[in-house]
Amino acid sequence: MSRVSGRWKLGLLLALTTACLWGVLPIALKGVMVTLDPITTTFFRFAIAAALLSPYIVFRLRIKTALNPGRFRSGKLLLQLLVAGLLLTGNYGLYILGLNRTTAEATQLMIQVAPMLLLLSGLWVFGERFSRAQWLGFSTFFSGLLMFFYPHFYGLFVAMNDYGVGVLMVLLAAVLWTGYAILQKFLLREFSSQETMLVFYWIGALAFLPFTDFSSLPQLTNLQWWLLLFCGLNTLIAYGSFAEAMVHIEASKVSTVLALTPLITFAIVHTIPFSGLAVEPLTPLSISGAILVVVGSMVTALNKVKG
Repeated sequence: MSRVSGRWKLGLLLALTTACLWGVLPIALKGVMVTLDPITTTFFRFAIAAALLSPYIVFRLRIKTALNPGRFRSGKLLLQLLVAGLLLTGNYGLYILGLNRTTAEATQLMIQVAPMLLLLSGLWVFGERFSRAQWLGFSTFFSGLLMFFYPHFYGLFVAMNDYGVGVLMVLLAAVLWTGYAILQKFLLREFSSQETMLVFYWIGALAFLPFTDFSSLPQLTNLQWWLLLFCGLNTLIAYGSFAEAMVHIEASKVSTVLALTPLITFAIVHTIPFSGLAVEPLTPLSISGAILVVVGSMVTALNKVKG
C-alpha cells in the first residue's frame, strides 16, 4: 500500500480545489461554445495545458531518461501510452459534445458514472470485491440517476432527441475514461503522472488539430478569451491538485470530496444568473436524484474494497 503524508488539511484543500475547478468547468465551456465549436474549444484545452507543462517535463525527462532510457524503448509501454491518450481524447471530445446538447448539471451527474465504473472494473480487472456498504452505495447512486433523468426518459429511449443523444455521449465518455484510468494505473509503474499527462495532452491536441476552426477566434469577446484560457489552466491545475491530494490523504477520501462536484455545479448555475445558459428545472424529484447520486458515490468510495 502507498503511504500518505498525513497532512490531511492540505490534502482536503487540494481535493476541494479540484472539485471546485471541475464544478465550474462546464459553465466556462458553455460560455466559450457560444462562439467556438466544441472541437475547437477542446483543442485549445489540450494545447494550452500541453504548452504550459512541456518546459517543466522536458527538463525533468533529460535527467530521468539518462538514468533509465529503456522505458522509452518498450513497444508495449509506448502502445499503452498511445491507447490511453486516445481514450482520454475520446473522453474529452464526447464530454464536450454531450455538454453542447445538454445542461451543465446533467453532464456533471452523468460523468459521475466514470469513477463508479472504475470501482466496478476492479471486481474483474484487479480481483477486488465490493463490501455490502459499497453495493448499497452503488444502488443508491443508480437510483439517483434514474430519478434525475426520469423526466427525460422519452427523449433518451424513444425520441432520441438532442438532449438524449447528449446524455448518451457523456455516458460513453465515462466508459472511455474508465479504460484510460485502468491503463493509467499500469503506466504509473514506469512514468510519473505529469509525464503521462503531457503525452496525453499532446495526443489530444494533435488529434483535434485537423478539425479545429481558427477562423472563429477573432469573434471571441475579451471575457471568452479569459474563459478559454481558464479552461486550459483548469485542465492542468485540476489534475495537478488531484494528483497532489493523493500524496497527502487516502484515495477514498479524495474521491469522496470529488463526489461533491455536481452539487458545486448545481449551486453555481442556480444562484448566479448566466445569460443564455440552459438550466435543469429544479423539482423535488431532480433534487432528490442529484443528492442520491452524490451520497451513493461517497458511500461507495469511502468503504473499503475487499482484496
